[in-house]
Amino acid sequence: MKQQSERLGTEKIPSLMVRFSVPAFIGMFVMAFYNIADTFFIARGVGTVGVAALSIAFPLQLIITAFAAAIGIGGASIISRRLGENRMDEANKIFGNVIWLVGFLSVIMVVAALVFLEPILIAFGATSEILPYAAEYLSIILYGAIFQAFAMSMNNVVRSEGNAKMAMMTMIISAGLNIVLDPIFIFVLDMGMAGAAIATVISQAVGAIWIYLYFRAGKSSLEFRWIGFVPDWRVVREITQIGSATFVRQTAGSLMFIAVNWMLVIYGGESAVAIFGIINRIMMFAILPMFGIVQGMQPIIGYNYGAKLHHRVSETLKLGIGISTALAFFVWVVTMLFPGAMMSVFSTDPEVISGGEEAMRFIFLIVPIIGFQMVTGGLYQALGKAKISFILSMARQLIFLIPLVLILPTFLGLTGVWLAFPIADGLAFLLSLFFVWRDRHNLFQKTPVTKLRQAEAQS
Repeated sequence: MKQQSERLGTEKIPSLMVRFSVPAFIGMFVMAFYNIADTFFIARGVGTVGVAALSIAFPLQLIITAFAAAIGIGGASIISRRLGENRMDEANKIFGNVIWLVGFLSVIMVVAALVFLEPILIAFGATSEILPYAAEYLSIILYGAIFQAFAMSMNNVVRSEGNAKMAMMTMIISAGLNIVLDPIFIFVLDMGMAGAAIATVISQAVGAIWIYLYFRAGKSSLEFRWIGFVPDWRVVREITQIGSATFVRQTAGSLMFIAVNWMLVIYGGESAVAIFGIINRIMMFAILPMFGIVQGMQPIIGYNYGAKLHHRVSETLKLGIGISTALAFFVWVVTMLFPGAMMSVFSTDPEVISGGEEAMRFIFLIVPIIGFQMVTGGLYQALGKAKISFILSMARQLIFLIPLVLILPTFLGLTGVWLAFPIADGLAFLLSLFFVWRDRHNLFQKTPVTKLRQAEAQS
């Protein structure tokens, strides 16, 4: 086993959190900045209708990437625990099945999406004005989805074995190249939505090649092994059970987008769809770094849980909650103080700016509690507790947010759409708190003295 994996059970937790979370944080921050930049360039090069098209196209992108994220995180959870148990053969077997699943499912999804593209976009809420822009963008983006799926799933595997810097570099290279190519294709070559899509596909392909070369160079604790044309269905079931929480969360996010876009078209028109498209990108910029904290702590928790070093699991959890909550509070302060200024970066339309200012204050109203909710979901996933992780992932968007988005506008109009977000966040937080309180004795139990002494001797 490579030293990068062994230190998960011996190095001090604050040091490990810095080592793992900082690269993940930076990688997520760069990805979030790419989303902001992409929206900015499209808003300036195409206009409000281009931003609205991004909002309509986003649910389909989210569904496809949900498969990759689910397989990658599900596989990474098992791999990190197998490495903690020093079961290298099983870790490599799981790795091979992850690759097979990603390749098979991404091809199926892309082909199906291309065949039924226009009906899907209409079902997602595209108006006659938005549809051509969204179709032009997605018809190109889908060709890069296979590269994106591979890179996304492999990045989670890389983190599971303790190489957070490599995962960070993959995201930086892909997102950084996209930011550079966007203005070239959109403005210099005057290709509009198609230019933004081409820039994204090229960047995703480069990211996939980069991470493939990492594994082929033998720098990983894991090895590429041909598993044949038929996977191990027992392993596939375990991967999908754990990854189902991620899949449900992202798919629920897609369904939430569809519901919100439909209600916005009814109660606010295309400008309201554009407002939500901008706020969503700002939200991703604000929230994704917290996912970096969660991704940084998951391999530490998974490894030490597998090694039965429970005190290290507890310490990692407490630190993750503290850091993510501090980040969430900072986001809340900024969005409450400067919503108009943030909206004006993306649009010069007075209706979009004024409407966005009100909407942003509603949507970010109780953001400080989101850090705890995100860490809790990541915790149960890292522990392999598939059912609880599934419930927590499903709760915010599928159980709470979508019904609220469909019901509240009937009484409150457009304001009801925006108000649904903080109410759903509050309910999801209470559910997360319930599970942590219920499992507090298991989560915060002390490690047996013999195990503790062994860990200290190794370090």
